[in-house]
Amino acid sequence: MSPMAFVYLAAVLFSIGAATVMLRRNAIIAFMGVELMLNAANLAFVAFARLHGTIDGQIMAFFVMVIAAAEVVVGLAIIIALFRARQTISLDEPAELKG
Repeated sequence: MSPMAFVYLAAVLFSIGAATVMLRRNAIIAFMGVELMLNAANLAFVAFARLHGTIDGQIMAFFVMVIAAAEVVVGLAIIIALFRARQTISLDEPAELKG
């Protein structure tokens, strides 16, 4: 299979993740969209590395996965704190906290 097919797949996955973040008001679903976008970027890194015959993309994907793991911990902690404070995980509620 051509590495460019994986690049196209990464573009589709990234678009689905971006649409999820923009269209959904549930914090957990939006968070899953962000993770989908990160995984699409990882797929693109690995596909481009395969296309050029280097290992740099795999190394970059590994570092992105490490950072994403830390992001999951912090993001879920914020979502849990929001739920405990407001009894909702809607992304519209924190906007009402301003001012």
